[in-house]
Amino acid sequence: MVAELMFTADKAWYDDGMIYMILSDKKEIRFPVSLNEKLRNASQLQINNIGIICAGTGLNWPDLDEDLSVTGILEGRYGKV
Repeated sequence: MVAELMFTADKAWYDDGMIYMILSDKKEIRFPVSLNEKLRNASQLQINNIGIICAGTGLNWPDLDEDLSVTGILEGRYGKV
């Protein structure tokens, strides 16, 4: 049996046009909100309301009905552009 590497988000926040995450292995990942249609068109208040869901495997913006998986972000999939 081969074990899969799984990274989870321990912390996530918005700052100056970027979404930041601290992963379970302590790496910091970031991406610009401009790469996601819902985030790009949202207010700062909506973008700042970010949650970590599904035991750290996803990020959620409840005000925008937007969810992104940590794996997808690591693979460069940021939602619709």
